Amino acid sequence: MATLIKICGLSTPETLSAAIEAAATHIGLNFYPPSPRYVSPAKAAELAQIAGDAIAKVGVFVDADDDFLIEHLSAGSLDIIQLHGKETPDRVRQVKARYSLPVWKVLSVETADDVARASAYADIADFLLFDTKTPAGALPGGMGLGFDWSLLEAYDSVLPWGLAGGLTPENVAEAIRLTATSLVDTSSGVETAPGIKDVDLIARFCKAALEA
Repeated sequence: MATLIKICGLSTPETLSAAIEAAATHIGLNFYPPSPRYVSPAKAAELAQIAGDAIAKVGVFVDADDDFLIEHLSAGSLDIIQLHGKETPDRVRQVKARYSLPVWKVLSVETADDVARASAYADIADFLLFDTKTPAGALPGGMGLGFDWSLLEAYDSVLPWGLAGGLTPENVAEAIRLTATSLVDTSSGVETAPGIKDVDLIARFCKAALEA
């Protein structure tokens, strides 16, 4: 089965079209206001209309309350909710029940203990995304930092899972071969500056992932 590909933090029609043309399977709409990749509800609605059913739309939230979720969920016509903060298993369960959409939980990884936390979400989340633990005070993702992929050998694959953190057109094929992940997720790896996606890098990333 081909590896799924998520291009996260898209904010323009041009880069959205590039992701679709390159055969990415998912886009991430960043709904975390401190991020340079944040898109407003109005921008999300515009992008969602362009995307249609051609690609799955994932809304990326960080410790969002319900009012914020409702506003952005409807605007983005989302297919999936991604929780990228410190959401507890109870909060993930609540979000899934309340909004009737698949929920992905991001786990920030630095040590084997971080991977072991996946078991707490086994009967709750629909999908896990292992990402790099960023330094205190930094954004929770999109920093271009990777982690030791061998730590994932400790994960017993109770849930389907994907890999994020420092993935680029140059290393994504190796990441797929070494981890056998079902999905690869990139944001800064296809940018020329924070929040500025590059259509050629998107194409190269997807090509490398599909050929791995």
